[in-house]
Amino acid sequence: MKQPIGSYPLVRVQGDGRQVFSQAGSVLLVETVRKAGLDRVLSSALAPWRKPRAVHDPAKILLDVALAVALGGDCLADIATLRAEPAVFGPVASDPTVSRLIDTLAASSEKALTAIRAARSEVRVRVWTLARDRAPDAGGQVTVDLDGVLVIAHSDKQDAAPTWKKTYGHHPLMGFVDHGPGGTSEPVACLLRAGNAGSNTAADHIEAARLSLAQLPTKYRRGRQTLIRCDSAGGTHEFVAWLAQRGRWLSYSVGMVITEAIHQHVLKIPASAWTPAVETGGEVRDGAWVAELTGDLLEGWPKGMRLIVRKERPHPGAQLRITDADGTRITCFATNTAGRPIAELELRHRLRARAEDRIRAARATGLRNLPLHDTAQNKVWLEIVQIALDLLAWMPMLALTGQTRLWEPRRLRFRLFSAAAQLVTTGRRRILRLARHWPWTREITDALARLALLPNPG
Repeated sequence: MKQPIGSYPLVRVQGDGRQVFSQAGSVLLVETVRKAGLDRVLSSALAPWRKPRAVHDPAKILLDVALAVALGGDCLADIATLRAEPAVFGPVASDPTVSRLIDTLAASSEKALTAIRAARSEVRVRVWTLARDRAPDAGGQVTVDLDGVLVIAHSDKQDAAPTWKKTYGHHPLMGFVDHGPGGTSEPVACLLRAGNAGSNTAADHIEAARLSLAQLPTKYRRGRQTLIRCDSAGGTHEFVAWLAQRGRWLSYSVGMVITEAIHQHVLKIPASAWTPAVETGGEVRDGAWVAELTGDLLEGWPKGMRLIVRKERPHPGAQLRITDADGTRITCFATNTAGRPIAELELRHRLRARAEDRIRAARATGLRNLPLHDTAQNKVWLEIVQIALDLLAWMPMLALTGQTRLWEPRRLRFRLFSAAAQLVTTGRRRILRLARHWPWTREITDALARLALLPNPG
């Protein structure tokens, strides 16, 4: 009996295959662009930057780069993966044309960025309308999470500087609309900052909040139905006062630094005042309690602010801080939500940790590094990254169901976007025949069928 050599079958490779498409699942993103009307709206917004005899629409170029980033690219040159498949992606600009467009938009500074953001905001309203009960505002409330992210620079770039983690690069401040436990999230702000930007800079948090609110439908740009969440970096007098300003009336849940005054008040809380913390299912969280602080701690803060403190037994091996008490880890946050149990409010604030998952997804979608040198160019790149993240959030929201809606970008690429297909041209129609044995072919075809049922824009 002849024994096989090695653990894998021997396969002979030839480079003469025809009409084979290796990123067939990417048609999900292309169809999402079409149904959302993003190409048309963005084309209208960027019309001032299109030259009279230009072959390529600036909006199409930006969308092509965003699609390449959504598929796993991390630089402008990765648009070549789309250029190789003109039957699916249409005419794709050359690398010099892409670079010239980035330079042109960067030279226009905030004017071009404002146009791109306005287009994204307009399309977001349509997508949420199409999503109906799966939209992030289905419950009549929108939650925006603000958080900073460190982007390491491996070469000399404008505004790159040492960071608070002893690395070198930039320190953007991002905003995400939380889709809740049944979905992912959408990026609504990305404020590019130098690496040495302070974490507690109130002006930056206010600007990031402004950008985030401008991306929401008009009715959510003010009022208690919009919740702004952030960690202790946003726990400043200026930022909290801005959120609670008369006429804005936003809800907030902002982490607070454990000061000496807060620490002393925590030590004086009687045992009967502590309430057990809860989990998302309503069950009691083991070894965690919450209490509300009152008195002179609230002096100088906006009217209606509540200060809620939580203590929890640390995990094995965790090191306590000097501000902790009685062998428990102490955290604190401020909110202006009234009429709800403090344990429920603490759980709502703790769910802000989902923003860390969104940052991980952003790192895997073009935010691992900033590929360009000038700050103005990298601001355009961040808008491209946000478009890519928008598509990766809108497509599952509109087309996927069940657990597939929770898949992060890496899994979407590995299981859906990387599916191979045979491209067949019959008459004037192009047909992609997906591999029958691919385990997730059904998910792709069902998702495309759901997108096909959506009305076309305009």
